[in-house]
Amino acid sequence: MKKQSVYEMVTERIISQLEQGIIPWEKPWSGARSGAYNRITKKPYSLLNQLLLKHDGEYATFAQWKNLGGKIRKGEKSEIITFWKVLPIEEEKADGTKEEKLIPFLRYYNVFHVSQVEGVEPLTVNLNDEIEPIEEADKILNDYITREGIKLEHMISDKAYYSPTSDKIHLPLLEQFKNVNEYYSTAFHEATHSTMTKDRCDRKQEIKLLEFGSEDYSKEELVAEMGSAFIMYLLGLGTVGTKQNSTAYIQSWITVLRNDVKFVVSASSKAEKAVKYILNKK
Repeated sequence: MKKQSVYEMVTERIISQLEQGIIPWEKPWSGARSGAYNRITKKPYSLLNQLLLKHDGEYATFAQWKNLGGKIRKGEKSEIITFWKVLPIEEEKADGTKEEKLIPFLRYYNVFHVSQVEGVEPLTVNLNDEIEPIEEADKILNDYITREGIKLEHMISDKAYYSPTSDKIHLPLLEQFKNVNEYYSTAFHEATHSTMTKDRCDRKQEIKLLEFGSEDYSKEELVAEMGSAFIMYLLGLGTVGTKQNSTAYIQSWITVLRNDVKFVVSASSKAEKAVKYILNKK
């Protein structure tokens, strides 16, 4: 039996969630300012790993829990987190000389959640309740469009979009949305699209023509959806939308992912880069 690549393992886990009616890039972000992080470093995991892990809170490897005096309960199953490892590869050039290149390879660790461990107490997490999510959402959006000189247009409309040619984000009026969370989720979706330009995150060359239903369109849409959801999570705002209940919507992502096992890894990496750009953490 052929061994699965890390890309295939990641894709299988995402598809498994979609088949259960769970949209992974929305699932972890239900309004709490917390996520999955490593017990030892206290650092949050990457966007891709947030999608893969089932729980918020502390994770660690078998060895890390053991060093803390913990014991994994019998029968508990591990989850995976991915990381990039750069390996030197020797290549032969046309003139016969050899050149060493550093090539990134996707690798993974098996980890366990603190709820699967005996003998270790969970850490106390102090959430910052002083942040006003809506006020902070306004600040993030306004700081970004002001810094980048992007035009933000509001008018009565049934469309939301980003125009690369005019560098403009178009949104319906706030009162047209069912609730304020839906407005900001849409605004950050379009803001993520706006990072595609060459002077920002430079995805435009990859998106020659954004035809609805095309592979390029699907890839850019997933980047924007993940980017928006991650900013909403950071703000402590729930991502809401009618798409969550759409069987056709979920099935479309399953089809796309099955056609390209590297799709979700690439999209999550680009979304994380876009979010850092929007937040001015370049």
